[in-house]
Amino acid sequence: MILSTARRCSFAALILGIFALTPIRAGAGEVLVFAAASLKNALDEIAPVFEESTGHEVTVSYAASSVLARQIQLGAPADIFISANVDWMDVLQDQELIDAAARVDLLGNGLVLIGGVDQTPIGSMKPDVDLSAKLDGGHLAMALVDAVPAGIYGKAALQNLGLWEDVQTRIAQTDNVRAALALVAAGAAPLGIVYRSDAHVEDRVQVVASFPSELHPPIVYPATLTATGTPEAQVFLDYLQSETARAVFKEQGFALPGS
Repeated sequence: MILSTARRCSFAALILGIFALTPIRAGAGEVLVFAAASLKNALDEIAPVFEESTGHEVTVSYAASSVLARQIQLGAPADIFISANVDWMDVLQDQELIDAAARVDLLGNGLVLIGGVDQTPIGSMKPDVDLSAKLDGGHLAMALVDAVPAGIYGKAALQNLGLWEDVQTRIAQTDNVRAALALVAAGAAPLGIVYRSDAHVEDRVQVVASFPSELHPPIVYPATLTATGTPEAQVFLDYLQSETARAVFKEQGFALPGS
């Protein structure tokens, strides 16, 4: 009888030890968000307000949408994915790695040509813009033109303007759009192509020209839960669509659905 009781106590202790070593994500109210790099300033402002009002903890990992999508494919434990284009979200949806029912078109954006504060603005990008001359021997900073959404949009716009062939050998490609922004801000590249929202967050650059939206595919930021997203993640996804969050996105230069 004594031995039986001792065994039961040992077994109970073992079970308690296992639970103590296992992360209890839902109970802790933790949300891991994978978000396109262009969302950094906006989400860094939104997340703390959400945490304060709900008690849930939000961690955001920023990178190019392509990089984040591949990490999810490899099993990264993200709860929410926010992409800077629909294609990478479609890939994950086809592979049943996201919750298609929770998917929403969260934001839109515009594409701009940026330069240093001494650059002369030219308004709207047109086929007669001599982009090569404006580079003056330097490079045009862009996110990876065949993989990262901002780079894909930028390449499409330049091709539609008939300017791509003139500058394609002068492209400085970066892992994400914020890295392209940083090159121009540091003076390492005279011009760059980034999102309109990116130009809002860097005082060392200015918008030299805007790209008409018809020159590239629509810039849409879809957001959704992953296939392993938690209930707390749904609460944060809902909050991102609230008037409070939308006010921040709008202030940061993003477009809202229907605008």
